[in-house]
Amino acid sequence: MAWLRKTRGTSCETFRDERSPNGFSLLPWLLMGMGAFSNLFQGETSEPWIGGLGLLTFNSLYIYVSFRSFAQETREATSTRVALVLLGLVTCALALAYGGNWLLFFPLLGLATGAAVRLPQLRPVGLVVGVLAGGVSVFHDGWGGLDIAYATWISTMVTAAILSLSEAVRQLRTAREELARRAVEEERLRFSRDLHDLLGHTLSVIVVKSEAARRLAAGDVAAAQAQLNDIEAVGRQALTEIREAVTGYRQGSLSTELDSAVSALRAARIEPVVRRSGPPLVPQTEALLGWVVREAVTNVVRHSGARQCEIVVAGSGGERVRLTVTDDGCGAEHAERSGAVGGTGLKGLTERLTTAGGILTAGPGPRQGFVVTAELPVEARGLVTEQIEVGVGSPVG
Repeated sequence: MAWLRKTRGTSCETFRDERSPNGFSLLPWLLMGMGAFSNLFQGETSEPWIGGLGLLTFNSLYIYVSFRSFAQETREATSTRVALVLLGLVTCALALAYGGNWLLFFPLLGLATGAAVRLPQLRPVGLVVGVLAGGVSVFHDGWGGLDIAYATWISTMVTAAILSLSEAVRQLRTAREELARRAVEEERLRFSRDLHDLLGHTLSVIVVKSEAARRLAAGDVAAAQAQLNDIEAVGRQALTEIREAVTGYRQGSLSTELDSAVSALRAARIEPVVRRSGPPLVPQTEALLGWVVREAVTNVVRHSGARQCEIVVAGSGGERVRLTVTDDGCGAEHAERSGAVGGTGLKGLTERLTTAGGILTAGPGPRQGFVVTAELPVEARGLVTEQIEVGVGSPVG
């Protein structure tokens, strides 16, 4: 989690420090119109009031289009497109009327067009603007006016390319921040699930063994001492598992969870019966089944009031493994208290198994008791068969 916070913080700070293009980026290019502005003040333009009004209109439309071209919603709005068309008409009118320095408004029109138009409309629109600039410029300056046409076309395409690249970078930044946010959320969810499963089972075992130690303290001090030793061992193991869960390196062992389940069931005066057969499993599958055993047995100890609990791990068709935890307690009451699959622990396990291609079902048994069934892909490396029978007073393995 630390590296996620560090990466996320660094990225966000970098993004805030970097400046993206905006409407102000296109304003300095208005200096290209200083020649026309100079002609007005020097009296070199006929009908200067009309020229001044045209210059003011051009600048206003250019600024309007420029600032609305950096957001997709405003760029594609009808008002922006209408303003761009009016900008083109004003440019043509001023260039046709005065020529000379006024022809430099065509490259500015190209800048505004490149900012406001994107593919696939960019190519035909850029061609139209370039041809229009070339026609008006040739009309005034002869073939030398083709330079204005080329400058207009280049300004259109280069502006569109730069701004498109800027938008792509901005979208990548947004996607990266979203991925970082989701990674943090998934890490928090993983940790909360692990902590729930770890502490729920461990605290249940500690409570059950404490009750057993209290019952035995008066008549069998040695047995009570053994239960207290188990409580100490469970507490130390819980500390280790919590540290591993925090660092994200915890890999559960099905055999270890089965041993722990047998110990917890015996302490709760529930007879454990464990049967295991089938192929060896990869660590990921063993870890998931270990979580199921831990959660199911915790619910049995807490809610079932059962006298016996049977845990069966067996291959299903050679490609999948099935784990079944069955008790003979009060099935309906057990389902209500544990929340069946809707409970916090079983719900989290259902999501984990679904992600791994498995399924989890839980509910009252056909006759009595409660049944939790989990199926997962085997992903086995070989085939061995191990049969374990555990009853009261007999060891696991």
